[in-house]
Amino acid sequence: MATRKSVEDFLAQCEDTIRYAQEQVTMRRQQEHYNLTEYTDALNLLEERGNDLAHLALSCNGQQREQLHRMRLQLQQLQNDLTLDENIITEYK
Repeated sequence: MATRKSVEDFLAQCEDTIRYAQEQVTMRRQQEHYNLTEYTDALNLLEERGNDLAHLALSCNGQQREQLHRMRLQLQQLQNDLTLDENIITEYK
């Protein structure tokens, strides 16, 4: 069983990852190809957080799983946004 503290800590890590990824989206839109490494890192972090979330959810109670599910949706949406932005920027070069 996951502790409340471990779930809270993980959710805080996810929020940090989301902030970082959103910053990279903003930078990418302003600078196009100049922050490609950071942009790719953000995509990888989102993927890692999603995988970690799936593993953590296995040992959670119902309420914790619900919190993790909402976070998973946020991570996936941002990951989709980054992927779409990357494709759009690449098409116009």
